[in-house]
Amino acid sequence: MNAMKNRVQLIGNAGSDPEVRTLDSGRKLAYLTIATNDKYTNDKGEKVEQTEWHRVTAWGKTAEIIEKYVVKGKEVAIQGKLTHRSYDKNGEKRFVTEVIVNEILLLSR
Repeated sequence: MNAMKNRVQLIGNAGSDPEVRTLDSGRKLAYLTIATNDKYTNDKGEKVEQTEWHRVTAWGKTAEIIEKYVVKGKEVAIQGKLTHRSYDKNGEKRFVTEVIVNEILLLSR
């Protein structure tokens, strides 16, 4: 059952080219946004498409794969864990919710 705790799976499209950094240690860090779409018919019979945006962070080999193969619009499947953190910017506290990627699967050409 532990394998199911705090597990997120998303299939969507990269919202932009990834932002990749190489740390002083040589380890890679990649940031990416993924858009997922949901289509449904509302109470009035109208078709509605809703897009959700997800902030994704990857480290190490996974970040290297993202850097090499993922571009804006690329369809990907990711698995990871949901995290929340906060930081101060110009004296204002900001909050971030993101998925830390464990695995990535490239879906579109």
